Amino acid sequence: MSRSVKRPAPEAMRRASEDEAPLPDWIAPQLCQLVDAAPSGPQWLHEIKLDGYRMAARMEGGRARLLTRTGLDWSEKYPGVVAALARVGAKRAYLDGELCGIGADGLPSFSQTQAASDGARGVSLVYYAFDCLHLDGRDTAGLPLVERKALLAPLVADVAGLQFNGHETGDGELIRKHAGALGFEGVVSKTVDAPYAPGNRGLWRKSKCLNRQEFVIVGWTDPEGSRPCLGALLLGFFTEEGRLAYAGRVGAGMPDTVLADLRRRLEPLARTISPLSAPPPRKTRFGSPLVLSRVHWVEPQLVAEVTYLTWTGDGLLRQTVFVGLRADKPARDVGRDS
Repeated sequence: MSRSVKRPAPEAMRRASEDEAPLPDWIAPQLCQLVDAAPSGPQWLHEIKLDGYRMAARMEGGRARLLTRTGLDWSEKYPGVVAALARVGAKRAYLDGELCGIGADGLPSFSQTQAASDGARGVSLVYYAFDCLHLDGRDTAGLPLVERKALLAPLVADVAGLQFNGHETGDGELIRKHAGALGFEGVVSKTVDAPYAPGNRGLWRKSKCLNRQEFVIVGWTDPEGSRPCLGALLLGFFTEEGRLAYAGRVGAGMPDTVLADLRRRLEPLARTISPLSAPPPRKTRFGSPLVLSRVHWVEPQLVAEVTYLTWTGDGLLRQTVFVGLRADKPARDVGRDS
C-alpha cells in the first residue's frame, strides 16, 4: 500500500531558504596567544601545531578556493588540493586549516610547503582541516568548538589530500612533550566550548617545542671564504609603535641552492640606507662583530621563519637557523612574539 508523503508548502520552503546564512567570502582567522606551557583541564583540547601555511577553504557549487590569512586567493598555486576540496561532501562550506608539504619522513615540512608555493613539482601536499565555520547554509562559527569539529570530521574523511586534524585532551604539557619527541613544532590548545572569534588572542594558545618565529629581512652581508652568494641575513621586526627594530642575523640552515635563491630575491629590493629605526649594534656578546661596510640593505618586504635558542640581554637572537621564507605573511604584520 502506497503512503503519501506530506511535502512542505511553497511558502514554508521559501522561508527556509530565506533563513539560510550566506556563505562568507572570507573570514579573518582566529589567532593564538603564545604561552610557555600548554594549559590543562577539561576546558581545553590540544591539536598538533602544523608546519605549513594557514589557509581557509571555501567551497560552493562544486568549486573550491584556498584563501590566505589575509584573504588572498591562492587557489591557482595548489590545483591538486583545490580539486580534493571540491570533493568534500557539502554543497557549501567554509573550513579553516593548514596547508602542508609532506617530507620524506611523512611529517609536515615547511621547506616542502615553500617549494610547492614556488612552483616545484612532485611535492606531496595535504590540507589539514581543523575547523568548520559554515556548512550548507548554516553559520556554524558560533557553535562550541567541539561541535564544529564533530561536523568537520566526516566532511574530509576518506578524501585523498585532505585530513582532519584531530585533538587530544588531558595534560597539555605531557601532550606538548610527546609532540616534540615526534618532531612537531608544538601544540595549539583551544577552549572546547567557545565560538570562533576572529583575531581574538587567548581562547587559542600555542606552546612550542622550539623557539620559532617570523622576522623581516632587512639586509644581507657579503659571503666569506667558500660560501657563495651571501653571508647572513639581517633580521628585524615591527614594534607596537610601528618602528622596525633590529633582531640579529641568521646564516645557518641555508644550502647553496637556498643562498642563490635568496640572493636572486633580495637584489631587486636593494636600497642605499638602512630601513631600521635605529642602527644595529656593531658588537654583541655572542657572535662576530657586524661590519656595516659589508652590509647590503633591502626594502623590508621578505619574511623569513627562523628557529633560535633564546634572546640575549641586549635584545638579539642567539643560535639562529633559517627555516624558509613565508610568502603568506605580510612584512608589516611581523612583530616580536611575547
